[in-house]
Amino acid sequence: PVPFHYDLYTFRGDPGTATDVVAAFAVPAGNLQREGHSGRTRYRFDVTLVLSDTVLGSVSRTDDSVFVALARPLAGEHLLHTHIQVGAAPSQSMIQRVILSDATTPGMGQLYSTPYLIPDYSGPELMLSDVALALPGAQGGWTRGDVSLALLPTSQFPQGSFEIYYEIYNLPGGTRYATEVAVERVADPRGQPPEARLPVQARFTGEAAALADGSVRELRRVDATLPRGSYRLTVTVTDLERGATATRSRIFQVRGWLPGTTLVRALRRDSVP
Repeated sequence: PVPFHYDLYTFRGDPGTATDVVAAFAVPAGNLQREGHSGRTRYRFDVTLVLSDTVLGSVSRTDDSVFVALARPLAGEHLLHTHIQVGAAPSQSMIQRVILSDATTPGMGQLYSTPYLIPDYSGPELMLSDVALALPGAQGGWTRGDVSLALLPTSQFPQGSFEIYYEIYNLPGGTRYATEVAVERVADPRGQPPEARLPVQARFTGEAAALADGSVRELRRVDATLPRGSYRLTVTVTDLERGATATRSRIFQVRGWLPGTTLVRALRRDSVP
């Protein structure tokens, strides 16, 4: 087995097409075999996203191969990350399977599978996409329009700043609106004192600069030193002219990385010289 971390995010697809599903993967370097290549140390792995609709009987599979080549081996806790994006029809009967395998050693890999709801963003009401989390200062990664994010599974966040990205749908250009972002502690099995669960909150107001399809893309940075534990991130958007409200929440974990831990982006293997 090759244990790894993952998360799935959904966004509105192109007009008249499917929902965009983005799978973010991260694997500790110590879980992979390394090999020498042209005087450097290389890590190679393959990722797969399978979406299976149990009612329609349809199955789609998307694969990618990625690598990292470095001057010296990484410490075992360093994270290698990549992503896959696919279009999928909205469904309430989907099963998702994510697979990561070590391309250096055949037969080494891991599969995780769960039921997965793919929402329909085609309606006319005010809506929010999933809220994606990323490390700040991305040098490449998942790109959405003019936004580039170092997506990271929500089980692997450090004790420090991070970015959140979401999209607002059906908010006409020029509309006055407010956004509230709240981060609150979620009690774990050991229990937490009430004061440790006080929320961190921020509120923004402005006028919508909507794209042609009526969507607004927002990237926010959260600067908060959070102790290790589980947290709920909630984004609420209110149309101040019509009174409509949309809310999305996501649970994430603050792990507190070891000193010196870094996040390394894996490259597509077809870009190898």
